[in-house]
Amino acid sequence: MDLLGALEVGDLAAAFARLPVFPVFDLGYFVVSILYLKYERGAVELSRNSPIASWVCAMLYCFGSYILADLLLGEAPIDYFSNNTSVLLATAVWYLIFYCPLNLFYKCVSFLPIKLIFVAMKEVVRVRKIAAGVHHAHHHYHNGWFIMVIVGFVKGSGVALMSNFEQLLRGVWKPDTNELLHMTFPSKASLYGALLFTLQQAQWLPISKATLIFFFTLFMMVCKVFMTATHSHGSPFALFEGATCSVLFGSATSGGHEDHPHDHHHHHHPETAPPSPPLLPAKSREELNEGTRKRKAKKAE
Repeated sequence: MDLLGALEVGDLAAAFARLPVFPVFDLGYFVVSILYLKYERGAVELSRNSPIASWVCAMLYCFGSYILADLLLGEAPIDYFSNNTSVLLATAVWYLIFYCPLNLFYKCVSFLPIKLIFVAMKEVVRVRKIAAGVHHAHHHYHNGWFIMVIVGFVKGSGVALMSNFEQLLRGVWKPDTNELLHMTFPSKASLYGALLFTLQQAQWLPISKATLIFFFTLFMMVCKVFMTATHSHGSPFALFEGATCSVLFGSATSGGHEDHPHDHHHHHHPETAPPSPPLLPAKSREELNEGTRKRKAKKAE
């Protein structure tokens, strides 16, 4: 019975892995990505004042992971734009979200039940991109496990990693929003997923690629749909990370001031004496004698 169940799961996973992501799942990916762009500060004004800049930002949201991964692997970053059908589909979604009369398309796709469907579809594409990134890096660097993890991570979260550059196109500079400083759930999940797919690619994980894609996609879909529906920003990895990081790296608060002696210079500025008043130019002997003579003459009068 267990063997039969395993065969059924394997067949289901293999059938799922063979599902094409274009155009249905790619459509969901583009819709959610450009929705997030429209939520950004100044994005709507940019679409009115500079449609070209708005389109470039939308393309970065849709294809930023491909661009960054190609840069890391020494390939042409513009290569993915040769896929005319994907670019045209993303452009159509961008136009409808920003310029559809009465905002009808935006209102439809941002309606929560419909949005949750698109969010789930986006996670299907994300996991495929992570797996493809690891496989692509393995093709270039057969034993480069770190490179496989990096490229898989970038393929899954490249849009977030390029967010500072995309913000510059909108005239916004927020360096404190660097994704590596404040990693969101999709970025963390992409990193962990890249680790799993690298282990599977190196044959250190006794599971087929199709099965790993199937179960990791289910995990991502459930987590992201739940977080979107409840407007939650917490991470399912918080408990695991808290226990692991406290053992391996120390807690975030225990070493805050003790482990960084230079912090005292930041929190306690050295006291400085108030600036001395500027020195007046010294009077010459003749001016002093002349002043003394005038005072004596005035007193005598």
